[in-house]
Amino acid sequence: MASFLDFEKPIAELQGRIDELRETAAEGTVDIASEVGRLQAKSDKLLRDTYLRLTPWQKTQVARHGERPHFKDYVAGLFDDFMLLAGDRAFGDDQAILGGFATFRGRRVLVIGHEKGDDTASRLRHNFGMGKPEGYRKAIRLMRLADRFGLPVVTLVDTSGAFPGVQAEERGQAEAIARSTEQCLSLGVPMVAAIVGEGGSGGAIALAAANAVLMFEHAIYSVISPEAGASILWRTSDKAAEMAEAMKVTAQDLKGLGIIDTIVPEPLGGAQRDPAAAIVALGDAIAAALTQFDGQDPAQLRRARREKFLAMGRL
Repeated sequence: MASFLDFEKPIAELQGRIDELRETAAEGTVDIASEVGRLQAKSDKLLRDTYLRLTPWQKTQVARHGERPHFKDYVAGLFDDFMLLAGDRAFGDDQAILGGFATFRGRRVLVIGHEKGDDTASRLRHNFGMGKPEGYRKAIRLMRLADRFGLPVVTLVDTSGAFPGVQAEERGQAEAIARSTEQCLSLGVPMVAAIVGEGGSGGAIALAAANAVLMFEHAIYSVISPEAGASILWRTSDKAAEMAEAMKVTAQDLKGLGIIDTIVPEPLGGAQRDPAAAIVALGDAIAAALTQFDGQDPAQLRRARREKFLAMGRL
C-alpha cells in the first residue's frame, strides 16, 4: 500500500474512497466503474497539480521518502555482473557506502553509492546511508582501481550527510571526506554522479565532484540539512521550510546556479510511485552523460572537471 506524505493527504483521501468502492464492487454486483473512473481522474489531476507546485520543503520530504529506489535497486535494474568490493584496507568495511565493478549497457564501469536500507534492520546495518571514514576510504580505493584499469566511475548519492559520531571523528572523518573529494577531482577517467534522493553536506560532495552531475527532479542537494541550518540560524528546527527555501536545495534552483548539469525527470508523483520507470530514466541519463566523454584523454577530463568547479559561484 502506498505511503503518503503530509501534503498528500487530499490525494490519500481520494485514493481511500476509490479503494472502498472497489471493495464494495468486489462483494456484490453493483457497477461502480464510472464512479471509480471519475474519482481516479480527479486523483490523478490533483497529484499532477500538487507535484507541479512543490515547495523546496515538500521536495525535501519527497527526496527522503522511504519507498524511493535505493542503491541496491539501481544496481539490480541498471548494472549487470556487479562485483561487490569491500573494505578500506585500513580499518573495516562501511556498509553505508557500497561499490564494485559492473557492466552498464555493454560498458565496464565502477559504481559506488550510498545505501540507506529499506526496513529497520537494513537501515541500521547501512547506518541510514551515513558514511564513516572507512566508507570514504573504501571509495578512494575503488576509484583508484577504476583509474588504473581505465574504467568510468558512476556514483549514486543519497545521504543526509556523513556520520557525525565521535568514533568517526576520531578516525578522521573530515580528512577522509577531503581525500575522497580530491580523488574524484584527480581521476583520469570519466566520472558521472547522480543525486538520486538526498545529497547532504560533505558526505555527498565526496562522491559527487564529477565531470557530469545529474539530479532527479525531486531530489535535494545542500551544504547542510534544512533542519540543521534552521537550528544554527534560528535555534529551532521549526523553520526548516524557510531554510530549505533560502538554501536553494532543489534541482531546478541548482541547475540555474550551474551546480548540476542535468535534471532527470521522475514519474508522476515521484520515483517512489514507479521505481522501475525512475530507474530506466536514470539509466538513460547516465548513458547520455558517459557518451559525452568518449575519446577524451585524462588531461582533458581533469581540466574540464577543474574548470567546472572553479566556475561555480563566479559572476
